Amino acid sequence: MNILIVGAGVAGLGIGWRLVQAGVSVTILERDEPAQAATFAAAGMIAATAELADAPEAEIAFATRARALWPGFAAELEAATGIPIGYRRNGALLVEAARPASLAPGTVWLEGAEVRRRVPLLGDVAGAVWAPDEAMADNRALGRALAAVFTAAGGRLMTGTEVTAVAPGAVTTAAGRHEADMVILAAGAWSGRVLERARVTPVKGQVIALAPPPGVALPGPVIWGNGVYLVPRPHPGGQDQLMVGATVEQAGFDLGLTPAARESLRQRAEGLAPALTDWTLADHWAGLRPGSPDGLPLLGPLAAKEEKSLFVASGQYRNGILFAPVIAEHVRDLVLGRTQPVPAFDPRRFG
Repeated sequence: MNILIVGAGVAGLGIGWRLVQAGVSVTILERDEPAQAATFAAAGMIAATAELADAPEAEIAFATRARALWPGFAAELEAATGIPIGYRRNGALLVEAARPASLAPGTVWLEGAEVRRRVPLLGDVAGAVWAPDEAMADNRALGRALAAVFTAAGGRLMTGTEVTAVAPGAVTTAAGRHEADMVILAAGAWSGRVLERARVTPVKGQVIALAPPPGVALPGPVIWGNGVYLVPRPHPGGQDQLMVGATVEQAGFDLGLTPAARESLRQRAEGLAPALTDWTLADHWAGLRPGSPDGLPLLGPLAAKEEKSLFVASGQYRNGILFAPVIAEHVRDLVLGRTQPVPAFDPRRFG
């Protein structure tokens, strides 16, 4: 079997790697360099609890399975490439104004004094939900590792190759037409631009990074509250940073940075953790999340007649890093006929 994948983000590279391991011939076409779009811009959270508290049951089950796969996925990647991807189970604090009526499985409520003992930079908070199973990875190192392991396993990666059109079993680029037994559209936020009926739209997110004063340590866990998340990004031998994100903007493909977003993120972060007023703005960037009409992933064939020749793997929205290992395995199994699409994620659900 010969497969073309459009897009070398975390989804396309992960799917390609798993398919090559299964003996499939895979070529990935990427408009830029690998893992330089949403994968590069992400915060790297593996946040099955914090991101999906009110999600549909199917998405919660998918996220739970993904989180369970992550330790083995990270270890396999690092062993194959020698690239550390910074996976660590550091937990998350979900700061709340009052104790929730119910708690998610595996979480506990901590009163304000205990929360401040664990993270002294936080202000006067009523308490927080402690989710010990939340984790994170260095998303930028993850992208490098996936590109390396895919090509080392025998996959072909064509960068600087912009796909202008997709059809069952074929793609068109400026250099000409490529044919294959199957095409998998995994172009992230650009999937809908390549093929409109994929129904993927870009959702812009701006993020800032703050650097601590000399001698001040990063918090251990990820912290959620006041409309932002704070993600510690240690850099051994370099500058530690605390990522603060993220805006949600319907701005098309505009990646411009705005002072309003920067100030809003900083004010919300300082409202949650007043000590951050002494921290220095170190960076500011933006990325485009792949959104779908109902906010759920799009994983499977686009139409019944294209069941074996045109798939889409997109629409992960804010959960591309979290879902990476489960999407790689699930789409591989779909392609090889080992499983069926999850109804909630089947692209044909929109008709």
